[in-house]
Amino acid sequence: MNYITIQLGFVATTFIVYFLLFTQFQKGLKKSNFPLDKKKRIYRNTLIVLIVWTVLISTLSLSGLLSDFSTLPPRQLIVLAVPLVCIPWAISTKTAKEIFKHIPAYRLIYLQSFRIIVEILLWMLFLESLVPVQMTFEGRNFDVLSGLSAPIVGYFVHQQRISKLFCVAWNLVCLGLLLNIVTTAILSMPTPLRAFMNEPANTIVAKFPIVWLPGLLVPMAYGLHLASLRQLLTKK
Repeated sequence: MNYITIQLGFVATTFIVYFLLFTQFQKGLKKSNFPLDKKKRIYRNTLIVLIVWTVLISTLSLSGLLSDFSTLPPRQLIVLAVPLVCIPWAISTKTAKEIFKHIPAYRLIYLQSFRIIVEILLWMLFLESLVPVQMTFEGRNFDVLSGLSAPIVGYFVHQQRISKLFCVAWNLVCLGLLLNIVTTAILSMPTPLRAFMNEPANTIVAKFPIVWLPGLLVPMAYGLHLASLRQLLTKK
């Protein structure tokens, strides 16, 4: 029963966070200077890409292809690699720059609060002996600090009582915390790259719907940081 609750937690968190993101995206798009037909095309294409990617990683997970950890490079890395290439490219475009101009900076920061829920769900997986301790805040995972600090930083950004330099530093530190847990998770998988030998090995990320964590929620986290950094560094 607890595992079912955790699964539902990941599904609910993913849907809610992406709904909130698309709400801000749609508002920014509406206020942009693009022609109406281009606005519709951008929104439609973005939604299609997200749906296709979600279906793809879900299918790979349900088929069992991601559950083979013996290959080198590990095939599970494709779930991380594709967004890691596509998201920075998308955020660097002129189209994204125009849309970001019309999204309040504090709202992107507030969205990072979802990481609190993710860390609680990871801890619940640990209690069920489904992930190793180093992937939780009891071990080497300090990413919960990003989620806990997001409402505070977002509030002060909204009140214009915080410097741009501090916001840049906060984004970079939180990216570092995210990199730490992603690296820890990879090195906890039962692959030839494994460095953490304690049990259980990190195999749950290959299962549906937990595969949405590396495939959708992790990209959401660093995507929001990159979007926030672009806003800050292009702001006059």
